[in-house]
Amino acid sequence: DAARRSEHVMVADVARRARASLGSLSMQATYDCLAVLTRAELVRRIELPGQPARYEGRVGDNHHHLVCRDCGEITDISCAVGAAPCLTPAGGMPFVVDEAEVTFWGRCATCVELNVPSTAY
Repeated sequence: DAARRSEHVMVADVARRARASLGSLSMQATYDCLAVLTRAELVRRIELPGQPARYEGRVGDNHHHLVCRDCGEITDISCAVGAAPCLTPAGGMPFVVDEAEVTFWGRCATCVELNVPSTAY
C-alpha cells in the first residue's frame, strides 16, 4: 500500500509500514513483493543517480520527476506532450521508443524561500 500511494518510498519505508500491519516481514520478502508488483505494473521503480531505489504507485502515464538538490523532495511532473514517450530522439534510429525517463534537478520553493544551504543531495 505504501508504494501504491503517490509517494516515492524506499524499500525500508515499505517494509516498516508493512510490518506495522503484518507483524513480521523480512527485507528479502519486501524486495520480492516489490519486484512482483513492479513486473505487474502496479508500482514503478525509480532509480535516481546516487540514491537507493524508490517505488511509487503512479504507473502507466510515463510522468517524470523534479528532485530538490537540497532536501531531496521528489515531485511528479506530467508529460507536456501527454502521451508516452513524451520525447522523441533525434535522427532515424532503428528503435521503437515506448518510454522516456527525465529527471529535473534543482531547488524546491521551500528550500529557496528558507534559504537552506545547499547540501548537493
